[in-house]
Amino acid sequence: MALTNSSILPTNSILQSQPSTPFSKAKPLSVLRISAVHSSDSPKNPVVSDKSVKQPATAPLAATKSATAPATAPPKNVVPGKWTVDSWKSKKALQLPEYPDQAELESVLKTLDAFPPIVFAGEARSLEEKLGEAAMGNAFLLQGGDCAESFKEFNANNIRDTFRILLQMGAVLMFGGQMPVIKVGRMAGQFAKPRSDPFEEKNGVKLPSYRGDNVNGDSFDEKSRIPDPQRMIRAYCQSAATLNLLRAFATGGYAAMQRVTQWNLDFTEHSEQGDR
Repeated sequence: MALTNSSILPTNSILQSQPSTPFSKAKPLSVLRISAVHSSDSPKNPVVSDKSVKQPATAPLAATKSATAPATAPPKNVVPGKWTVDSWKSKKALQLPEYPDQAELESVLKTLDAFPPIVFAGEARSLEEKLGEAAMGNAFLLQGGDCAESFKEFNANNIRDTFRILLQMGAVLMFGGQMPVIKVGRMAGQFAKPRSDPFEEKNGVKLPSYRGDNVNGDSFDEKSRIPDPQRMIRAYCQSAATLNLLRAFATGGYAAMQRVTQWNLDFTEHSEQGDR
């Protein structure tokens, strides 16, 4: 528990304002006497022999602590290097797929490197400032979306419905919490899935685990489960299209508060609660 000035000052004032007592000749409280309270020797069990003095109960523990302390490596003042796009390559990664064709992988990576960014720096800085407000308690963060996006279910209606739900939830939280709501969609790039086991087994057949449409297919057959780097290009295109549609919804009047309020009223009108 952290101590504050308000918790320390009254204690000092009480100790300093103690009146004189018949035992005024006793030594005043000092740092030594306070530290003695935490000593290993109990006042109820005084030392009665030299053997107990030479081998106190806490001696082995103290010796163990002093002996094991140097074993811990001292912290090193490692100066972090400057971040670059390729900084992640110097770190250990446990969830990277193993592509059978490294030449094709390098070709795909070069192609993606030439593509424009999906999210721009100004948008990232704006989100960073808003997240700072949430960290200070001045805003509420709402994040939602699919666990993993799918190539098969990619269409404008699904994107619109997810966006609409986030807007409705944000309106409820804003009125209930009386503070701004930062709405973050888990979409436009959520194609990869980390797995606890690199392999999946069914009926005696063992195949690589499904790691999301960004890596391989979900069908349980050998061809679908082979990691395909070309899937990353499709994931990029689908992410860019999704974010383009979301920007249109956000700036084209679809996210206006009047619409959100009407959606909530329509839901209430066609629900059991609305009939009451």
